[in-house]
Amino acid sequence: MITLTVDLRVRPGHLAPFLAAIEENARRSFTDEPGCRYFDVSQDLTDDHHFTFFEVYADEAAVEAHRAAPHFADWRAAADQHVVPGSQVNLLATRLFHHA
Repeated sequence: MITLTVDLRVRPGHLAPFLAAIEENARRSFTDEPGCRYFDVSQDLTDDHHFTFFEVYADEAAVEAHRAAPHFADWRAAADQHVVPGSQVNLLATRLFHHA
Protein backbone atom coordinates (compact mmCIF):
# COMPACT_ATOMS: atom_id res chain seq x y z
CA MET A 1 0.00 0.00 0.00
CA ILE A 2 1.05 3.56 -0.74
CA THR A 3 0.02 6.57 1.35
CA LEU A 4 -0.17 10.14 0.21
CA THR A 5 -0.33 12.83 2.89
CA VAL A 6 -1.08 16.37 1.73
CA ASP A 7 -0.77 19.42 3.98
CA LEU A 8 -1.94 22.84 2.77
CA ARG A 9 -3.45 26.22 3.59
CA VAL A 10 -6.48 27.78 1.95
CA ARG A 11 -6.52 31.42 0.89
CA PRO A 12 -8.64 33.75 3.04
CA GLY A 13 -12.14 34.07 1.61
CA HIS A 14 -11.83 30.84 -0.40
CA LEU A 15 -12.98 28.28 2.17
CA ALA A 16 -16.41 27.44 0.70
CA PRO A 17 -15.27 26.84 -2.91
CA PHE A 18 -12.21 24.94 -1.66
CA LEU A 19 -14.40 22.62 0.43
CA ALA A 20 -16.72 21.96 -2.51
CA ALA A 21 -13.77 21.13 -4.76
CA ILE A 22 -11.95 18.82 -2.34
CA GLU A 23 -15.17 17.06 -1.36
CA GLU A 24 -15.84 16.27 -5.03
CA ASN A 25 -12.26 15.09 -5.59
CA ALA A 26 -12.24 12.91 -2.48
CA ARG A 27 -15.64 11.37 -3.24
CA ARG A 28 -14.84 10.63 -6.88
CA SER A 29 -11.38 9.32 -6.02
CA PHE A 30 -12.85 6.83 -3.58
CA THR A 31 -15.86 5.80 -5.67
CA ASP A 32 -14.42 5.95 -9.21
CA GLU A 33 -10.86 4.69 -8.68
CA PRO A 34 -10.52 0.96 -7.88
CA GLY A 35 -7.02 1.54 -6.45
CA CYS A 36 -8.08 4.25 -3.97
CA ARG A 37 -8.59 2.55 -0.61
CA TYR A 38 -9.06 5.60 1.62
CA PHE A 39 -9.35 9.37 1.25
CA ASP A 40 -9.68 11.43 4.42
CA VAL A 41 -9.81 15.24 4.56
CA SER A 42 -9.15 16.86 7.95
CA GLN A 43 -9.49 20.49 9.01
CA ASP A 44 -7.30 21.85 11.81
CA LEU A 45 -9.17 22.53 15.06
CA THR A 46 -7.49 25.88 15.69
CA ASP A 47 -6.91 27.10 12.11
CA ASP A 48 -9.88 26.47 9.84
CA HIS A 49 -7.80 27.29 6.73
CA HIS A 50 -5.25 24.50 7.39
CA PHE A 51 -6.04 21.05 5.94
CA THR A 52 -4.45 17.63 5.83
CA PHE A 53 -5.47 14.84 3.46
CA PHE A 54 -4.61 11.21 4.12
CA GLU A 55 -5.00 8.97 1.09
CA VAL A 56 -4.24 5.26 0.69
CA TYR A 57 -3.72 3.59 -2.67
CA ALA A 58 -3.21 -0.06 -3.61
CA ASP A 59 0.14 0.64 -5.29
CA GLU A 60 2.08 3.27 -7.24
CA ALA A 61 0.08 2.52 -10.40
CA ALA A 62 -3.08 3.48 -8.48
CA VAL A 63 -1.46 6.78 -7.46
CA GLU A 64 -0.62 7.46 -11.11
CA ALA A 65 -4.20 6.55 -12.15
CA HIS A 66 -5.45 9.01 -9.51
CA ARG A 67 -3.28 11.78 -10.89
CA ALA A 68 -4.49 11.01 -14.44
CA ALA A 69 -8.21 11.04 -13.53
CA PRO A 70 -10.42 13.84 -14.92
CA HIS A 71 -11.64 14.79 -11.44
CA PHE A 72 -8.03 15.23 -10.33
CA ALA A 73 -7.50 17.75 -13.15
CA ASP A 74 -10.59 19.61 -11.92
CA TRP A 75 -9.17 19.52 -8.37
CA ARG A 76 -5.79 20.88 -9.50
CA ALA A 77 -7.51 23.80 -11.26
CA ALA A 78 -9.48 24.55 -8.09
CA ALA A 79 -6.38 24.20 -5.91
CA ASP A 80 -4.58 26.74 -8.10
CA GLN A 81 -7.37 29.21 -7.26
CA HIS A 82 -7.96 28.41 -3.59
CA VAL A 83 -4.73 27.11 -2.03
CA VAL A 84 -2.04 29.49 -0.76
CA PRO A 85 0.81 29.25 -3.29
CA GLY A 86 3.75 27.27 -1.91
CA SER A 87 1.83 25.96 1.09
CA GLN A 88 1.07 22.48 -0.25
CA VAL A 89 3.42 19.73 0.89
CA ASN A 90 2.94 16.17 -0.39
CA LEU A 91 4.48 13.09 1.20
CA LEU A 92 4.31 9.80 -0.70
CA ALA A 93 5.23 6.80 1.44
CA THR A 94 4.93 3.06 1.85
CA ARG A 95 2.31 2.06 4.39
CA LEU A 96 3.99 -0.17 6.98
CA PHE A 97 1.38 -0.66 9.70
CA HIS A 98 -2.36 -0.24 10.08
CA HIS A 99 -4.31 -0.65 13.29
CA ALA A 100 -8.07 -0.97 12.86
